[in-house]
Amino acid sequence: MNIGDFRLEIISDTEIRLDGGAMFGVVPRVMWEKVCPPDSLNRVPLAAHCLYVEAGGEKILFETGTGEKLSEKLLQIYGMKREKSFAESLYETTGVSADEISIVVNTHLHFDHCGGNTKFNAAGDIIPAFPNARYFIPENELKHAENPTDRDRATYNKDNWEILRETGQMETKPPIYEVVKGITMTEMRGHNAAMQTVRIESGGEILYSFSDLIPMTAHLPLPWIMSYDLYPLETLANKKKLLPLAVQEKWLCWFYHDVEMPLCRLTEVDGKLKAIKYVQN
Repeated sequence: MNIGDFRLEIISDTEIRLDGGAMFGVVPRVMWEKVCPPDSLNRVPLAAHCLYVEAGGEKILFETGTGEKLSEKLLQIYGMKREKSFAESLYETTGVSADEISIVVNTHLHFDHCGGNTKFNAAGDIIPAFPNARYFIPENELKHAENPTDRDRATYNKDNWEILRETGQMETKPPIYEVVKGITMTEMRGHNAAMQTVRIESGGEILYSFSDLIPMTAHLPLPWIMSYDLYPLETLANKKKLLPLAVQEKWLCWFYHDVEMPLCRLTEVDGKLKAIKYVQN
């Protein structure tokens, strides 16, 4: 699909399952299970929809999914069953190989967003999964990821970024910056202190990613906020600010974790937000 002069494609990585109570915080199960039915272990399905963009002469990948380095124990915990590698999905969807990616952008460094930054080679060593790419990582997020709290330590793994320093591919970025002209990253407190959102604008169209501030369309109601969020009241304040703009300006919204609707537009019906699945003309 195209937005103005930019080509965009959704690249879907493997599904992951997380505890439903953690995903919906203070919302009672009797409410959230109607829109996101759990399995027998109380886990709900989440996607990992990465985004490929051709813009400014660059081949850009936003997020890299869960990666292929998780232990068998973690694969079972998260209910993950991989049918193909991310590199295969990337090529099948875009015709672009991992070697051709020139920029990788991480909104934050939780493993389900950046696990695919690196991979094992045949000898079992960790190497960059995109050998010719520059990796853009929020500087403030990197500082926290390397010294996390006990509360969020389990979601960070240095294997997903440490080698990028050694290869010279890591570029740390400020709270607000342009990837290329028309693509802006902005630090947005809530899910954590330094996660960034993505705004892509070309030809009068806007695509916006809330990243994990609003992970799925099921989280559109204001109080539906994950227990994982370190600053839930700031998540709430940012939702109040961003969602009306998404409706008014007709943003194409990218929901990274939504299984059914990674891309949609938002409308208001009887005072409630409703997601309308995007269908390319």
